[in-house]
Amino acid sequence: MYLFKLERGNKLKEVREVKFKLEKEIQRLTENNLPEIFGLKFVKSEFTLHNFRIDTLAFDEEIKSFVILEYKKDKSFSVVDQGYAYLSLMLNNKADFILEYNESLQKNLKRNDVDWSQSKVIFVSPTFTDYQKESINFKDLPIELWEIKSFTNQTITFIPQKASGATESIKTISKTSKTIEKVSEEIKVYTEADHITEASEEVVELYQKFKTAVLFISDNISLKPKKMYIGFVANKKNICDCHLFKGYVKVWINLRKGELKDPKNITRDVSQTGHWGNGDYQLQISNDDNLEYIISLIKESYSKIIAVV
Repeated sequence: MYLFKLERGNKLKEVREVKFKLEKEIQRLTENNLPEIFGLKFVKSEFTLHNFRIDTLAFDEEIKSFVILEYKKDKSFSVVDQGYAYLSLMLNNKADFILEYNESLQKNLKRNDVDWSQSKVIFVSPTFTDYQKESINFKDLPIELWEIKSFTNQTITFIPQKASGATESIKTISKTSKTIEKVSEEIKVYTEADHITEASEEVVELYQKFKTAVLFISDNISLKPKKMYIGFVANKKNICDCHLFKGYVKVWINLRKGELKDPKNITRDVSQTGHWGNGDYQLQISNDDNLEYIISLIKESYSKIIAVV
């Protein structure tokens, strides 16, 4: 790939990669911009526990889970072995993680407030080997690889390394490692399939229509399954979420009360009640009669959220 900057006179100037000298550079840059890059809240840098040193401890406030970030410049490490070692450390020392969160942020988080099942590890590095990329080729691995690049025009990129057509579960090899086996009992990576299995064929078909229509709004929208819902995300912001029930699809539109124009009044205000998805507007889809109108409401959410970003 060749990268250029367009200058005056329709001239192109080559933009070249600038190598990071130290892992600490990557760490400082990432920690200072955790909300913008990953949508996470910074908790602690260099968190040390039982001879382990975690580069960055962060928290996902949307799903109430801890996230561990590690930075690498060398290539001689196993992302699976190290990732599961960190997750095992967390699950065996939950009180220490809670204490660190409360002391660092001056909060009063309780152990039961945390969804430990959605914990994960993120490795950030300028490059990963083919072996490391292939090692994450499981559909339910709580480990992510992100490549970071710096360029001469002051541009920084963070690129997630996706598993290529992963269909096999990490549990198939967990018996070869007691650590992986034990962590896999408590941590689960949720997929779209997890939400579809208990719904009727009619509801699954309706959901597929809804999903196709939402994703058609913009190439910027992607699917992000969580424990309680499937999120539709643009620029790390949920524009809407849904959950499949046996007879209908429940949808939450991520706008605050008073922000959504709904002339047909098909949404319900859930700003004062508990609910799974993000936003103050909830509706149910039991057929595709109002699908076009519902998508117009979600387009409104998309437009307002992108404008804020």
